[in-house]
Amino acid sequence: MKKVLTILVFIACLQSYAQTIVVKDKITLQPLANVRILKSGIYDAVSNRKIVFDSTNAKGEFKFIIQFNPLETFKFLFEDYYTEIYTGEALEKMNFLIFLTENIVTLNQAVVSASRFEEKVEDVDKQIVVINKKEMAFINQSTTADLLQQSGKVFVQKSQMGGGSIVMRGFEANKVLMVVDGIRMNNAIYRGGHLQNSISVDNNMLDKTELLFGAGSVMYGSDALGGVVSFYTNNPSLSNVAKPFIKTNAFLRYGTAMSEKTGHIDFNFGLRKIAFLSSFTFSDFNDMTIGKRGTKNYENWGRRTFYIDRINNKDSMVLNKDSFKQIPTGYKQYDVMQKILFKQNKYLTHTFNFQYSTTSNIPRYDRLTELQSNGKPEQAEWYYGPQTRLLTYYKLAIEKATIGFNKANILLAYQDLKESRNNRGFGSNFKSKRVENIKVLSLNADCEKRIFEKSELRYGAEFTTNDVVSTATRENILNGNITPQTTRYPDGGSIMRTYALYASQTIYLSKNWLLNSGLRFTNTYLKSNFNDKSFFPFLKNQIEQTNQNTSGNIGLVYLLKNNLKMFASIATGFRAPNVDDIAKVFESNAGRVIIPNANLKPEQTTTIDFGINKSFNKKLNIELNGFYNNYSSALTIGRSQLNGNDTITFNGVLSNIYTTQNAQNAFIYGYYSGIDYAFNKKWNLNASLNYTYGRIKTDTTDYPLDHISPVFGRVSAMYKTKQLKVELFSIFNGAKKTTDYNLVGEDNPIYSADAIKGFNPAFFTLNIRGSYQLNKIIQFQLAVENILDQHYRTFSSGYSGAGRNLMATVRGSF
Repeated sequence: MKKVLTILVFIACLQSYAQTIVVKDKITLQPLANVRILKSGIYDAVSNRKIVFDSTNAKGEFKFIIQFNPLETFKFLFEDYYTEIYTGEALEKMNFLIFLTENIVTLNQAVVSASRFEEKVEDVDKQIVVINKKEMAFINQSTTADLLQQSGKVFVQKSQMGGGSIVMRGFEANKVLMVVDGIRMNNAIYRGGHLQNSISVDNNMLDKTELLFGAGSVMYGSDALGGVVSFYTNNPSLSNVAKPFIKTNAFLRYGTAMSEKTGHIDFNFGLRKIAFLSSFTFSDFNDMTIGKRGTKNYENWGRRTFYIDRINNKDSMVLNKDSFKQIPTGYKQYDVMQKILFKQNKYLTHTFNFQYSTTSNIPRYDRLTELQSNGKPEQAEWYYGPQTRLLTYYKLAIEKATIGFNKANILLAYQDLKESRNNRGFGSNFKSKRVENIKVLSLNADCEKRIFEKSELRYGAEFTTNDVVSTATRENILNGNITPQTTRYPDGGSIMRTYALYASQTIYLSKNWLLNSGLRFTNTYLKSNFNDKSFFPFLKNQIEQTNQNTSGNIGLVYLLKNNLKMFASIATGFRAPNVDDIAKVFESNAGRVIIPNANLKPEQTTTIDFGINKSFNKKLNIELNGFYNNYSSALTIGRSQLNGNDTITFNGVLSNIYTTQNAQNAFIYGYYSGIDYAFNKKWNLNASLNYTYGRIKTDTTDYPLDHISPVFGRVSAMYKTKQLKVELFSIFNGAKKTTDYNLVGEDNPIYSADAIKGFNPAFFTLNIRGSYQLNKIIQFQLAVENILDQHYRTFSSGYSGAGRNLMATVRGSF
């Protein structure tokens, strides 16, 4: 009888529920999509593995009908979050509302940039960093360049407020590849000095940013020497019910240091098979105020004592009443994105994307601070005209097991880019305007095939074509007369085309060992035409060249119980000479003319990477990565001849002839170290350190290689509880010593604390930021950057960072 009663009581506890579980982030109160839910006791009859319920939808919901036992357990798993386990009884008491807490100590992140397909970061044989959407929102920076600098993982150089040149492992500009949604941003006129193009990517429309360090030429081809910066934009969300899924996010932000006013809104409308996502951001920046706490022995460095104004048709140096204000630096920016996703069936997904970014004129601040020997400014005006980037693409994603692939992506893209340089010498009535228009068409086909559960083969092809049109005028600002001017690039236009094939493979040698390898062949063709040679009568009518390059990599990864990763790899990289390298003609100074060189060959690198990543009880994570890079055929400027002569008469002046040449060999080595420690679910500690050393090989004493950043890093302490998140952090740079400056390259000693020999003082900034989620709709953010109001300027920059900056943001999500 007792046994019967026991059975009846147990059956009574079992109930048939039609229930909805909702999963949210504990801090932001926002729903979490794609959270996996496991229930104890339910196994697949074939694999004998636990059955995973369908993941939560875009609203963080999971609906199920099941015999419900209050004593059985439910496990909630989500990438980068603590796993939570609850009994059915506990879920009932919580009204089936679950809050998950983010975990900073993890090796299980999914990445795409290493192989162009999603894989676990633990399988990658290189250093890789992921900045996810939530992190970017919390970091809350004005531009993508500022976002990357705040990460403490890459170095950023600035010549003006509207810019930010990314440096990775001693490589910069056209030697670091930027990619957005799998499409190359680097084009035929990316130069070797400092670039401002990263700001054209709106960080408010990004889902995540991946930083892949080291040679990435097997997957991406030319330019990926220091690394690859991959931006991934948000995708529209479909509805999993008959009712449309509608979501709106918006924010307003104000910053005091530059009177920043930024507004953003994005809107998602999703049906079962088709979804639309629209995004718009506007920013208005006034002139930047620098820190008032000067560096010892360099208290006046960076102060702006004057600015230029035109009074009564005459250029005048005007006393700046506030020498801590960098005049002029302000500008405006507009960013638009429209994305459409169509899920044709479970195998086929179509994506259409339109991105547009433009700015007002952007003052080139560093050039406006330069003085002549008589103490007068070099330039009265120097600004970039509106920098415009238009990108539109179509992507077909296929997920179906076939003989040739399990997954395939076809990506057709078109870019229309426009930039201009406008300058007028101090006291001159003539303003030069040089305009560049670049149209880029690209086609990528990428496939992934899984072979016998032991190997993954990835292969593909790429085609790109760049069409460059360069024009120039010279305007008399008194009467408006327009006359011809020398173009920056050949006036008859230039084309640059690439064709490439690649293959890579991951072989799982055992449960602990895996082997990565890859090979790529790239053919590059370039042609430039000079039509009007009135300025350069000594040039040929046409420049034409073709080069080929083969890149490869091989790497070994050792994994142990999801808490230890060790890897070592060797990879070759290359950068094919582009239009800026081969065809640019200009007079760098009186008596020195740089002419085209059609005989340039690709720059080459061979990089050895090694690293270890150890996690202790999912509380402590220690990472150490090292690298050595042999850099050969590096491009540099050197003396040359034309028709047997080493001088020519140009603009009435007998001038020495120079060309860009493959004349340098160099080496770079360095390391990255990082530590993440979670004291508990509320307190986290994070620190990172980056060191790079580079030298040009010579017959005597090795000479400093330019673009090598000083030691830099970041340290922070974070507190998190329900609805509240606060971080106290410091960003620091070591000194760039005089003995480490390259005085003939791109290190810009003229803008440093020692304008002759070069010296950039060490600095650190102390900062605090926080967010508070008032309810599921409203969030407040407050930050104080550079609390100590320290003046600082990052190495090779001609523009100083912000002084004490109070930032206030209100976000809405509904």
